[in-house]
Parts: sequence; structure tokens; C-alpha cells
Amino acid sequence: MKYMLLIQQGTTPLPGSPEWEGLSQDEQKAIYSDYQAVNGTSGVTPGLWMQPTEAATTVRVQDGKTLTTDGPFVATKEALGGYLIFETDNLDSAIDLAARIPAARLGGAVEVRPLVEA
Repeated sequence: MKYMLLIQQGTTPLPGSPEWEGLSQDEQKAIYSDYQAVNGTSGVTPGLWMQPTEAATTVRVQDGKTLTTDGPFVATKEALGGYLIFETDNLDSAIDLAARIPAARLGGAVEVRPLVEA
């Protein structure tokens, strides 16, 4: 079974932010190391880093016309920050992997969602 792990940033300190700069170098290195370990886990296909929601464009079609707006502008706790795909035998191992993602313990969350395979 394949699972998509959607990483919601929440209040997770991001590199370059004042919150990130408030972390010690050891804390910063540990976070990078934890993400590298998750990405190196057997069965994981890492996703790409995403730009912040401010860089996004939302597309809707209304009355046959394409409408675009900046954003989305969502509450920080709901902003999608990244993703990865994990192929594993069961949900429990996907949950265990999600718990290892630093955002899950630093103010964010990780949604684990099974993928439909055709």
C-alpha cells in the first residue's frame, strides 16, 4: 500500500525565519538530520520542497471562465509545506514514519492518506 504523508507546517520554524534563527545550531542540525533520515527510509519517495502559500496561485472555473487568485490564504496551521510517498505493508508503519517527521513535533502535523492505485 502507498501512503501520501502531507506535512502541514503549522508553527514549525522554517529556515531563514526568526524562529529558526532562535534555535541552536545543534537543534537546526538535528532537524535537518531527522528529515534526511526520513527521506532515506526504505519505501520512501521524497517529495520536493514547496514555496510558501503566498507564492501559490489558485485556479477556479466559474461560468466557463478561468479565475485566478493569489494564495490560498489559509491559517498557518493548515498550510501544506511538503509531502512524501511511503510504500509499506500497513498503516501503523506509515504512522510511525509520520511521527519521525520534525514538523509533527515542532508545531505542525502530518496527514497520512492512503493512495488509490489503479
